[in-house]
Amino acid sequence: MKERSGLVTIHGNPLTLTGAPVAAGDKAPDAVLLDNDLKERRLSEWKGKVLIVAAVPSLDTPVCEIETKRFNTEAAKLSEDIAILTVSMDLPFAQKRWCGAQGVDRLTTLSDHREASFGAAFGVLIKELRLLARSVFVIDRSGTVIYAQIVKETTQEPDYAGALAAAQKAL
Repeated sequence: MKERSGLVTIHGNPLTLTGAPVAAGDKAPDAVLLDNDLKERRLSEWKGKVLIVAAVPSLDTPVCEIETKRFNTEAAKLSEDIAILTVSMDLPFAQKRWCGAQGVDRLTTLSDHREASFGAAFGVLIKELRLLARSVFVIDRSGTVIYAQIVKETTQEPDYAGALAAAQKAL
């Protein structure tokens, strides 16, 4: 598996990303994930919609909480033709419990814990931690990545405005 060092850090310490990097203009790879009821889901199920896919290390951390709540709030303002997915390595049970406790109900949380297929397919699997790097991908209706951000410092929030603008433009 391809490895890239120094693209992301955590508290300034460099980490290694594994998997094939995905950039704007690439066809979005498919990935097998688990929903909160342990049902297999594929990214391709949302073909025909514009997707904002936010990868986070763990919902149960302060920055991931802020980010997921922000995207949940933004989801209420968006067209029905835009779906927001948050992907983490958290177990589906933990995702479901967290969403219930935090009132997050306008986006879909998916777990990559079983196969790390999303992390490997999008090149955001952190080798040292087996967590996902904080990143955001916007995928248009045809399945093409039109926006890709891997956040350099894992403890920082992503560019919400850039991702949301890309999604709106794709409508």
